[in-house]
Amino acid sequence: MAARPKASRSVRPAKTRGRRRRNGAGAPDRREAILAAALDEFSGRGFAAARLDDVAKRAGVAKGTIYLYFPDKEALFQDLVRSVIGPLIERFEASAEVDLPARLVAERIVDMFVREIYGTRRKDVIRLIIAEGPRFPEIAEFYYREVISRVVAAVRGLLRRAAERGEIPAEALARFPQLLVAPGLVAIVWNGLFDRFEPLDVAALMRAHLDLLFGERRPG
Repeated sequence: MAARPKASRSVRPAKTRGRRRRNGAGAPDRREAILAAALDEFSGRGFAAARLDDVAKRAGVAKGTIYLYFPDKEALFQDLVRSVIGPLIERFEASAEVDLPARLVAERIVDMFVREIYGTRRKDVIRLIIAEGPRFPEIAEFYYREVISRVVAAVRGLLRRAAERGEIPAEALARFPQLLVAPGLVAIVWNGLFDRFEPLDVAALMRAHLDLLFGERRPG
């Protein structure tokens, strides 16, 4: 009987094997470098003006290397959003599900926003969506699907439970969860346009907003 041909080498297409060899052991580092460079380019130039050539130069790789990971600029942007914002959205959803008074949960969400979004480069991604979303509806749709719809659903669930418990004075707050997160967007816009003229205490702003929505918190 003739020897059976070895099958293990044919499981992965030759093109993929070659790509993995070219990527080498440093592939995760190169991918992270590309994403970091993309954040700088998208934030500094906007989606339209950002070029993959410049992303490659900033990342210290050949332009062709980018195509080993991302087929085009839109795919690069989408992966950037998933890697930068996605893990935080999962934590946000988990926080909103905690069975605690809504005011306390909202305070934790505010702290998360100030520390993990406003205090990091994540705010630049949100600012980019605000600025370029109208011109590029496909990236606005992607961001809505991956981020906004999940945030709104989590906040709506939190506020509906609060309304059922009598923790919020107005039913409108449960109907319009955007009211809870609105100061965060105001803070990001303000930071990009006016912060050098009049710095904004974002944590104090958002806690004042919670007082308006839930009533002033009593000491202790």
